[in-house]
Amino acid sequence: MLLQVPVHSFRLIGLIAGWVAFFSVVALPSHAAEITPFVGDYVGSANMVDQDGTETPRDMSVSIQENKNGFNVSWKTTTYKHDGRVKEQAFSIDFNPSERSDVFSAAMRRNVFGHEVPLDPMQGEPFVWGRIMGDTLTVFSLFIDENGGYELQQFDRTLAEGGLDLSFSRFRNGIKSRSVETFLKKQ
Repeated sequence: MLLQVPVHSFRLIGLIAGWVAFFSVVALPSHAAEITPFVGDYVGSANMVDQDGTETPRDMSVSIQENKNGFNVSWKTTTYKHDGRVKEQAFSIDFNPSERSDVFSAAMRRNVFGHEVPLDPMQGEPFVWGRIMGDTLTVFSLFIDENGGYELQQFDRTLAEGGLDLSFSRFRNGIKSRSVETFLKKQ
């Protein structure tokens, strides 16, 4: 037995399927393509300027790579203290797309279900997120201290000919306490 369906029903189904396909494509963020211009390894050096105006020399490097879910930013700083000590710090953070266009959540640990999640700032851990606005990739780190005060670090990495312009600022309770600006050469 052949089932007869009016022709206008097929048109309606086709129209609905077309709209669903259109809005599915339009609604999907294209974060992977946005990180591509930043991908690479970069190095440079600068003097970190403290709130009191003193300067401390630093060597810096950053590596930005695409990964399965988004991208990774890994950076290292070597600080040369005035008393001759050398201090090295290294960080690596994976970023995943969020529900907001051009805003990325940090995946810094796995929860009990195995999903990557940000750290908890109320436990003294940094809350980290990133964004891409135009030709600038920004990474923010928010720390909440035991007394409810905060520290916000902002790393702006802007595309420039031959590398990245880096601008770093640290704010404690709204007051800028440290900053640096330098050029990082692409390797």
